Formats: sequence, C-alpha cells, structure tokens
Amino acid sequence: MQVFSLYEGSYSVDSSKKFIPFDPEKDDKKDRKGSLFIHVHPFLIETSNDLILLDTGLGYTDEKGELILHKNIKSKGFSPDDVSFVLMSHLHQDHASGMVYEKDGKLQLSFPKAEYVVSRGEWETAYSGKSTSYKTAVFDILQRSGNLQLVEGNGSINGEISYEHSGGHTEFHQVFHVKEGNEHYFFGGDELPEPEQLLRKFAAKYDFDGKKAMHLREEYGERAVKDGWICMFYHSTRAPFGKISKVEDAFKVEGMQVSS
Repeated sequence: MQVFSLYEGSYSVDSSKKFIPFDPEKDDKKDRKGSLFIHVHPFLIETSNDLILLDTGLGYTDEKGELILHKNIKSKGFSPDDVSFVLMSHLHQDHASGMVYEKDGKLQLSFPKAEYVVSRGEWETAYSGKSTSYKTAVFDILQRSGNLQLVEGNGSINGEISYEHSGGHTEFHQVFHVKEGNEHYFFGGDELPEPEQLLRKFAAKYDFDGKKAMHLREEYGERAVKDGWICMFYHSTRAPFGKISKVEDAFKVEGMQVSS
C-alpha cells in the first residue's frame, strides 16, 4: 500500500466558521485574534484493489478554476476517476466540501465512479439544521447520485476497509482502518487530528463530547503502538502521517518527539 497527503493548505478559522488562507511567512497570527490555525490534509491510499480517499477538504479551486483536490490527486499520478471509495469521517465543511465541485455552473460529484461512505447518523444530523458547520447543498448532489452508502456503528466495507463509530468530535463521527497484508493505516478524522494531541490531555469545547474525544485519543495512541498502525493526521502542521511509538510514557511519531 501507499499513502499520500493531499495537502490543501493552511487556514485560520474564527467564530464565523469561515476558513481563510493563512501563509505563516506573510501573515501574522496577531491580526486574526480569536482564530484557530489549521492545516488541511485529505489522504489518498492505494491498495492492490482500490484507490481510497479519506475526507475531501474544503473544496477550494486554484486560480484556473481547477479543484485543488483533483490537482493534488493528479500530481500523485492518478485520475479522480480512479478513486473507488470516498470515506467520510464526518461532514463538517472543512472535511466534506470537496465531495462535489462546480463545472459549467453546476455542482457535480468530484468522484463519479466512487462509493461515498458516510455515517447515517451524521447524514441525518447534517440535515437537521442545528449547526452551520454543514453545507447541505453539497449533500443534495450526493443524495441524488446513487453513490452514497450510509453505515451505522462498526463494520466492514470489504476485506481491506473497516469503520468504527467514535462519536467524540460529532455525535456520529467515525474512524477508518485500511489493512492489507502486514500494513495497517488508521484515519481518526477529528478524533485524532494532530500528533501533538497524543500528549495534551484536554476536553475541547469544539467537540460534541470533549471528554470522550480526549479518552479516544489516548485509546487510539495505545492501540497504534500495540498494533503498529500508521496514523494519518488531518490537521497536522508537521507530520501528516507516521508510526507511533512510546518511550518512557511519551508518544513519538516516526522520528519526531511529540511534546506538550
């Protein structure tokens, strides 16, 4: 298997929930008070049988109007039509907006030959109108496409892909495992978005259940060490993916010490 980070850029986001491009070499964090600063990394995994996309980013386009996600996939030697599965951890706009794109003034599926795997509870929550973090115009296109597979709880898509209901960041958030041979990739979405969070024990206000998310991060770290997972970190500012080890109760990702 091969894993690729499809880095979409660095952004600041404030209470308005707007994602504004942020260049650390040109922009000053002091000018964006009250903002969180994040990187966005959708991931692509190539197995013997499938090309798998994990979350779809913000759906931004470049100066020529090309979807950045498509451009990044092409740069890895693939076509968007090669993607067979789109695995969605949850449907917040920074993870789900790239599921569709605009062409000739109309929204259409970004990956028309792929099966989109979404938690049923997350799908229903997105349409409930209780949060502005969801963009239902995106979901309308997917709903009409016939490419949507709604799943619940824990289960398997095939012999390589499995999912677990986690429910920390959103009530119906899910995480994914992709296994082939002795290789095991883990995608924690916003339950484990950065390697630094393996050490910092905190309950975040932006999580649906902050305490549960905190305990899940610790659980996933321990399981990753025990079973040799390669973890993918969607919002990482340094290491987008790597194996986790533990030395004197301190987690490490590849050769990088994760410090608080």
